[in-house]
Amino acid sequence: MADAFLKISGVSKHFGGFTALADVSLDIARGERFGLIGPNGSGKTTLINCVSGLLRNDTGSIVFAGEEVSRLPAYLRVRRGIARSFQIPRPFHTMSVLENLLVPAAYVGHLREADAQAEALEILRRIGLADKARSQANRLSQVELRKLELARAMATRPQLLISDEAMAGLSGAEVEEMLKILFSLNESGITIIMIEHIMQAVMRFSQRVVCLDAGRIICEGTPASIVQNPDVQKAYLGA
Repeated sequence: MADAFLKISGVSKHFGGFTALADVSLDIARGERFGLIGPNGSGKTTLINCVSGLLRNDTGSIVFAGEEVSRLPAYLRVRRGIARSFQIPRPFHTMSVLENLLVPAAYVGHLREADAQAEALEILRRIGLADKARSQANRLSQVELRKLELARAMATRPQLLISDEAMAGLSGAEVEEMLKILFSLNESGITIIMIEHIMQAVMRFSQRVVCLDAGRIICEGTPASIVQNPDVQKAYLGA
């Protein structure tokens, strides 16, 4: 894909003698809803850690919006427009929900306090947490913590949002809430990579899906083709 918004080329990552990623290449278009799946230990988290800057790839390149970012630290990638939520939410527990957003909003946007607060309140409205703005973060429910994790990522004004297991542990109705939020964010122009073990959610949300296994891409295609692929079925079911 010549005009890929995110272009990952030949990325490998090793931990001692263990190969977590082996020559992974994929392109993601601007505005795409992209699903990344694979069994535990397949390399999904390692890959997104390399994209977001928490890890540095050993080989290959990562080009975002036309710029090589492989050697940039994580904070500069955030400022370029790459944000991610984390599988385990870790908010500032003693701060309010609003204050949790003011930290990244002020850091990335260089806004005056009043403007940062207005922007943070608008994000909370979009995410569905406006009524919890003054609540302390440690008083939130599990689904509210998941929403706060997305809101904090949104406070950095991302162009690319990586949603890492945002629906883990949620009920069916709560999964629907999170899907609605992610669809809305994508409709506003944000490119989204979804990593999930809830296959039904990934298949509903994604326009295209890649499956990793043992650090390699074993299948890429539409959701319909992925679920029928024998290599994907073997990776998940051992069939």
